[in-house]
Amino acid sequence: MADHVPIETAMKLTDAKPQLSQVVNRVARGESRVVVEKSGLPVVAIISVDEYRRFRAQEESAEARRAALFEKLARFSDALADIPDNELDRTLAKATEDRRVAGEE
Repeated sequence: MADHVPIETAMKLTDAKPQLSQVVNRVARGESRVVVEKSGLPVVAIISVDEYRRFRAQEESAEARRAALFEKLARFSDALADIPDNELDRTLAKATEDRRVAGEE
């Protein structure tokens, strides 16, 4: 069932320990996600391998987008290397003012 969202439950660590096999089975079947609490604080989540893989894929995609952005910023910075700081300051101030004025119209 692709559209089914597992029910998220919280369990105390002391309750989860003796039931770990059952908890893992429910999670593996896609019936639940379990947040395990220690001293009343959530410390870990038990999720299915499929959910974990989706999470990792999203994380890796975000990392790749961030790396690409930093590469673009580095090229942009290199392209501006020969422009004097005061000229950059004036240009940025004008661009900022232009954006502010455009937003008010």
